[in-house]
Amino acid sequence: MLDEAGPIEVQHVPAAWRRPMQAIAAAARDLSAAIAAGGLGDALGTQLGQNSDGDRQAALDVIADATFRRALAGTGVRWYASEELDTVTALDDGGDLAIAIDPLDGSSNIDVNVSIGTIFGFYPAEDDAEASFLRPGRDLLAAGYVIYGPQTALVASFGDGVLKFVLDRATGVFRLVAEGIAVPKCSSEYAINASNYRHWPQPIRAYIDDCLAGCEGPHDCDFNMRWIASLVAEVHRIVTRGGVFLYPSDRRKGYEHGRLRRVYECAPIAFLIEQAGGKATDGCDRLLDQRAESLHERTPFVFGSAEKVDRVAAYHDLSEAETSALFGKRGLFRS
Repeated sequence: MLDEAGPIEVQHVPAAWRRPMQAIAAAARDLSAAIAAGGLGDALGTQLGQNSDGDRQAALDVIADATFRRALAGTGVRWYASEELDTVTALDDGGDLAIAIDPLDGSSNIDVNVSIGTIFGFYPAEDDAEASFLRPGRDLLAAGYVIYGPQTALVASFGDGVLKFVLDRATGVFRLVAEGIAVPKCSSEYAINASNYRHWPQPIRAYIDDCLAGCEGPHDCDFNMRWIASLVAEVHRIVTRGGVFLYPSDRRKGYEHGRLRRVYECAPIAFLIEQAGGKATDGCDRLLDQRAESLHERTPFVFGSAEKVDRVAAYHDLSEAETSALFGKRGLFRS
């Protein structure tokens, strides 16, 4: 069990969360060192096969999962649900917390040295392991992410605003650098994988068409597009600079219900984004109001600055004729 003198400045963490957050920070610190070693150590990006849900699994995915599982044992976490595991794992019989975790998000970017990360969310533990996670996201107690980039940063919320810690590599301690973080209300950036344009639902295509129209379109603004293919990196940019991220459902097999996982990725991020004053939906409806029906369930996901997220939802209220029209003819947005 980790004591109070550990890898995160505990005076800034609520007392009830100090043991599990010390564990998260310790595991993140160790992973950060392994990632920074890159090609000097093991081949972390080597593909080992697929996880139970069909996604490619790199060596670092497996290492990260084992690292967090070991660190969290003895910290009051009863149930451990990981994107890398088929089922829920028991850690502490007497624990009152259940953690949903994506131990290593963005592993396809390991070999190209792009920021990757960890996403986590805590629920109250029920006697039934799966029931602890198959519930509305609004039941989350705390959530956060770690980003392994030029800085290794830990961003978390315990239900009362958002804190940012940065790893001090000289001491191995995550130090508080910001609190009360708020998603900027105004931004001219959006993030989406534009290569899938032909597969998107018409409301999403219409929204992006209007972004591309720039100042001549109904948004009355020129936009920049961003796409990193690392969810944590996208979240960190939006928390810092605002904007909107879109990963819609589409017509491809396996993408009919979106691609990101509700329990391990979307719900924790939605919790944190709302704590920072932003919004998160499935494109139409608030994501935290929705209940997961299975551990590895997928969902469309839109999050970011509140006005931008609301605007995406409004496109779903347009008639088919309007979403198919040229941007200047959309009645809902015509001045």
